[in-house]
Amino acid sequence: MTKRSAKTPSPVSLTVTSKGQVTLRKELLAHLGIQPGQRVDVEVLPGGRLEFHAEQATGSINGFIGLLAGRSARRASLAEFNEAAASGWAGLPASN
Repeated sequence: MTKRSAKTPSPVSLTVTSKGQVTLRKELLAHLGIQPGQRVDVEVLPGGRLEFHAEQATGSINGFIGLLAGRSARRASLAEFNEAAASGWAGLPASN
C-alpha cells in the first residue's frame, strides 16, 4: 500500500450520468486551478488514464488590441491599461 503525503490528494470517486457526463468537485477544480467558465484540456494517456489541465490562453495581445474599438466613447488611461496588464489580460489571476 502506498503511503500518501499531506500534499498528495486522496482518490475521489465520481459518478457518470446516463448522458456520460462527470462533474468534477470544487476541490478538484481548485487543485487544477480551473475557474468557472474556463475550458479544460484532456490528454488521453495509455492504460485508460486521463490527464486534465486548465486550458492556456492561445490568443496574442495583438488580437486583443482593438477588440472593443468603437463600443464606448470612454477612453482608458495609461494607469488603467497598466492595471489591466498587471492583473492578466487573458482573464487569469496575476501570479505573485
